[in-house]
Amino acid sequence: MDIIKQAVGIDISKDDFVVRFGSITKSQETNISKDETFRNDSKGFKKFDKWLEKNKVDDNTPLWIVMEATGVYYENLAYYLSDQGFNLCVLLPNKAKNYARTLENKSKTDSIDSKVLTQLGLERKLVHWEIPNPLYRELKSLTRERTSLLSMSLQLKNQLHAKKHSFSPGKTTVKRINSLLKKYKNLIKAVEEEIESLLQSDNDLAAKVKKIKTIKGVGLITIASILAETNGFALIKNRKQLASYAGLDVVLNESGKRRGKTRISKKGNSNLRHSVYMPALTAVRYNVEFKNLYVRIIEQKSIKKIGLIAVARKILLLVYTLWKNNKEYIYNYQMA
Repeated sequence: MDIIKQAVGIDISKDDFVVRFGSITKSQETNISKDETFRNDSKGFKKFDKWLEKNKVDDNTPLWIVMEATGVYYENLAYYLSDQGFNLCVLLPNKAKNYARTLENKSKTDSIDSKVLTQLGLERKLVHWEIPNPLYRELKSLTRERTSLLSMSLQLKNQLHAKKHSFSPGKTTVKRINSLLKKYKNLIKAVEEEIESLLQSDNDLAAKVKKIKTIKGVGLITIASILAETNGFALIKNRKQLASYAGLDVVLNESGKRRGKTRISKKGNSNLRHSVYMPALTAVRYNVEFKNLYVRIIEQKSIKKIGLIAVARKILLLVYTLWKNNKEYIYNYQMA
């Protein structure tokens, strides 16, 4: 047989994952199997192992497993496959999406997506996935815990506001809500202290974070959240890719003479997107360059939210640039 490469494409979700096996010959002829579905748990992983053993050609022909970094659902399988010693490639969703556009598929299903990933694995040069630094994994857990606590605290504040402005509010109810709010405040403070301690535990990381903190209006928690959601920009190769990963890439809606509304895609990591949106509110107050950008946008669009989104995008890309170049923020530097 003249097979030169084998690939398995995996489309993964919370409960299960769909796979296909493929091979390609020297004459570029491809063969892709029917899809198979396995549970996204340890039992499913073992069944997948047996399925793969039956389908692979041999142990000498290169075999790659390709999947997307979709939320957190891919992580357990990715770590399992990495521990097993497989050649694993984890792609940002926009990479697979851009490849899929070159094919003739007009539909989108788990089965089709697994086929697309298999074909991509056979045709493209792949980059081996490296297990992220455990520090970023812990940092992600802490920053998301903080976000969850803030959300629950806000709900309680809204309840308290409603109670205080209602007729004859129950005093004991108000007292309990205040007590809970105090607990949440202490929990949030404890998590923030743990985040700061974690960032300081690595000298190189602490030094880079200190340089990024020179951006006026951007705080430690914002930087921690960005690093957590990108695993220290491990899979990010450029600014455009980062914007797309966050769902802050611009989508045009034009056809012929028609000019539709321009918007952001919102197809990306929502946690990353939210981590820079709220800080944008602070940045436009304390950073002249961000404020100028904000004013310029709302003068053109007359919608404040569009200006804040533009600032949020700028914050994200600036943090990435300073991280990549290991530089401090320079006021009035050429900002793209």
